[in-house]
Amino acid sequence: MVVMSQRPDTTVSGCRRRAPLLAWIIGALLLAGTPAHADPVEAVEQALDAFHDAAARADFNAYSGLMTREVVFLGTDATERWQGDAFRAFARPYFDEGKGWTYLPQERHVDLLPGGEVALFDELLSHARLGTCRGSGMMILDGAQWKVAQYNLSVPIPNALVEGVAQQIVASESAQSGETGTPVDAAQMDEDVSETSRPKSDKCGRKRHKTNTKAGC
Repeated sequence: MVVMSQRPDTTVSGCRRRAPLLAWIIGALLLAGTPAHADPVEAVEQALDAFHDAAARADFNAYSGLMTREVVFLGTDATERWQGDAFRAFARPYFDEGKGWTYLPQERHVDLLPGGEVALFDELLSHARLGTCRGSGMMILDGAQWKVAQYNLSVPIPNALVEGVAQQIVASESAQSGETGTPVDAAQMDEDVSETSRPKSDKCGRKRHKTNTKAGC
């Protein structure tokens, strides 16, 4: 059997037939080169997921790498504010012993600011001992990587419990400062809350949450 070789069709009509195929190939190549996280909100969420995952695995290098150099971390206690290397120095001994912390994201909101390089977020977290917690803060785009610039960890208090918790806080602060006084009752608490919402004429208007005590101006 003699097989006749077929010459390439170099006519104009042949080129036109190949044009759709070439366009499809070029489109596929362009899609393949598109970053997997083209959606910045999705990229922020994945960075936060990786941040929590690194903490749960006590992977210090991964955890630290997902924070900016001068990251600010606010803990649940009013005295807990760390920045940059101070927070890394706090976290590292725990991680070196394999003692990370596990907060599981349950719900999250991400707001991208104009310019697309800064994002604000807030999220509800689940913790084995503390129950429902809240994390909020700011992410910034550092090159191609979103990183945590500020993280504020708090424990939300249900409204039905807030007065009792506030009284415990007031009593604790009084004990630490050596002051003595009577517990704040619910009626006084309501009056204090109302009072803090009114504008003050003095220069220091800062108040502690749910009390009428000046915040150490």
